[in-house]
Amino acid sequence: MTKPLVVVESPTKVRTIKKYLGDDYNISATVGHIKDLPDREIGIDIDDGFKPMYRNIPGKQKVITALKRAAGDATDVYLAPDPDREGEAIAWHTAEVLHRKGRQFHRVLFHELTPRAIKAAMAAPESLHKAKYEAQQARRILDRLVGYQISPLLWRKVKRGLSAGRVQSVAVRIICEREREIQVFDPREYWSITAHLEGESPPPFIARLTRKIGEKDKINIPDGAAAEAILSALEGRAPVVDKVVKKTTRRNPPPPFTTSKLQQEAIRRLRFSAKKTMMVAQQLYEGIDLGPGEPVGLITYMRTDSTRISADAAQEALALIRERFGADYAMEQPRFFKNKNKVQDAHEAIRPAAVIHTPDSVAAHLDADQLALYTLIWQRFMASQMTPALINNHAITIRAGDYQFQATGATIAFPGFMTLYRSEEDGEDGESTLPELAEGSVLQCHRYEPKQHYTQPPPRFSEATLVKELEENGIGRPSTYAAILSTIREKGYVEMFKGSFRPTELGFIVNDLIVDSFPDIMDVEFTARMENDLDRVEAAEEDYLTVLRRFYDSFKQELDAADERMRSMKREGVPTGLECPQCARPLHIKMGKNGLFLACSGYPECNFTRDYTRTEKGEIQPVDAPREEATDKACEKCARPMVVRRGRYGTFLACSGYPECTHTESIQTDNGGQRTGVACPRRDCKGELLERRSKRGKVFYGCSRFPECDFATWDRPVERACPDCGSPYLLEKANKKRGTFLACPNRDCQYTAEP
Repeated sequence: MTKPLVVVESPTKVRTIKKYLGDDYNISATVGHIKDLPDREIGIDIDDGFKPMYRNIPGKQKVITALKRAAGDATDVYLAPDPDREGEAIAWHTAEVLHRKGRQFHRVLFHELTPRAIKAAMAAPESLHKAKYEAQQARRILDRLVGYQISPLLWRKVKRGLSAGRVQSVAVRIICEREREIQVFDPREYWSITAHLEGESPPPFIARLTRKIGEKDKINIPDGAAAEAILSALEGRAPVVDKVVKKTTRRNPPPPFTTSKLQQEAIRRLRFSAKKTMMVAQQLYEGIDLGPGEPVGLITYMRTDSTRISADAAQEALALIRERFGADYAMEQPRFFKNKNKVQDAHEAIRPAAVIHTPDSVAAHLDADQLALYTLIWQRFMASQMTPALINNHAITIRAGDYQFQATGATIAFPGFMTLYRSEEDGEDGESTLPELAEGSVLQCHRYEPKQHYTQPPPRFSEATLVKELEENGIGRPSTYAAILSTIREKGYVEMFKGSFRPTELGFIVNDLIVDSFPDIMDVEFTARMENDLDRVEAAEEDYLTVLRRFYDSFKQELDAADERMRSMKREGVPTGLECPQCARPLHIKMGKNGLFLACSGYPECNFTRDYTRTEKGEIQPVDAPREEATDKACEKCARPMVVRRGRYGTFLACSGYPECTHTESIQTDNGGQRTGVACPRRDCKGELLERRSKRGKVFYGCSRFPECDFATWDRPVERACPDCGSPYLLEKANKKRGTFLACPNRDCQYTAEP
């Protein structure tokens, strides 16, 4: 009889779990999902109760064969993929693949990869969680219904290769709406006045003008003239201390990390992306080799909405705090945190699996990224069990003539948890000292400093603030945020600008088309309600088919209407409000083979076209140079004249008979190469990459300054910077599974994007 089989999700876990279970079990990995919906079709039988048509994933046959071999004739199979919805789906599909008469399947949940947790889970196996699987399946079906029915619509109306997503499109909408708020924002001038003061004892300090005495509202100084009038009124009026307030406040530590909070802090402190944060956290969870043959899971499961922690873990933290920092820094009893409403509480918060594994003790076994993230998790959890910080707050109200000034200061009386961890709200230094002053004392004023300001537009979303926005609005789930942020960049809908998301022109166009045609699924509140519905399915409070039918009834109506009404960017385009300079007809934005451009709505009678840019206010500005320049060369296919056009990848020759004839050619240079428009990436080289052919006729791309510069690459370079590592160019690659895509040439960077 074959030994019982334990099936995990990741091969990395196999060694860790085998170490604790010994030779009593066979252990094998699915290496992620083994079944999924087909790639090139929707894979949902809508008429047959939204039945999914799962298939074995291409390339997974070896994994499936290995699983069956490992199972042999075993009676018991323990299914231990990750303890979340995706893991539950993997468990169900594994059970289907390994099903045989008389075999029993047990679900085990490893919330942390420690000897205690693994043995406890194996000693108390559960049944497969049907409701959790159905919640995952419902999400998968919903995403397919949206993606595989809106995306082809975009291909017909805009261009092939575009995609829409039930959650990703809402994220793009949020970014687009913020950008439009920035575009329409009108800065307003205002002034401030600061008094530089000194009392009888040091230190000197500053106080800010807050209001006019006798008025309730804060003072508004609209311009320099108003500021000068106030300064004139203050002249000769000695500032007097009106009121001194001192109080000590207690500041409690933040709770241990949830997934979204970990992503936000890792982005802010460590400059990690959300994607990188989850990748490194997965490594810490699955096991780090702390010695020869001793893999140890360092943190609990990293996909969680909950702030709950176990009592044992809290007690371990308290013991270590007393030992390292003293009794004054440890709570007498563990501190537990309440979850927000509707939070899924299946897993604990993210915490160290064992606090005895301090960052210092494991540093030699971790790389820099792993150590940085583990330190963050360890410190936040330990701080959550430390005593509050005591902050001395000091406020002084000062009267000068008819005006009131305010000075504030704060000092840390007792650091408590802030010895180990300070959140963004606590500040990194956080102390400012005011002198001891008596009420009624007269102060010396060194000068009044007027300063001009302008109101600022709302900020663009960084990765951290977008994650926060998605979480607060109930859009998606923390486990999906990293994928959402990566997808909207890869599809070319947004770009990173000075560390923040900014919509591309394509992002604006696609967003507007989808919002206009699908107001329900693009609505933030509607999407949040769908997430709540999926949570209700997981909690067995609602049937998943009911959720699907309710969604599809309204979605199908919008889909049918959109097929008729959605504007075609290939034919009529989007009106701009500008007039054609040749015939005075309206100019429209259209989508061509090489991207978006301005075109006269009177085509073909008027063939005016231009590239365009947008001002900071979002106003369209045609580029002066014509989009096409005539040449004497004839098209090889139809004999019409060829024209020089500018596309995303530089200039090229195109048939003037487009769209009837789509023939294009590269532009030859004097030295035989064909221009790419991409500068040579070698430092201090001022050459350009040219398309050339090797002696065997294979195309490659080399520097125009050869032989002085020998840079060359087999893949076509594209003049587009990598947003992750800053490479000045990307490479155009292709494979059977994905087709053509762009990839960063830096081997240590895994960034890819749609062309």
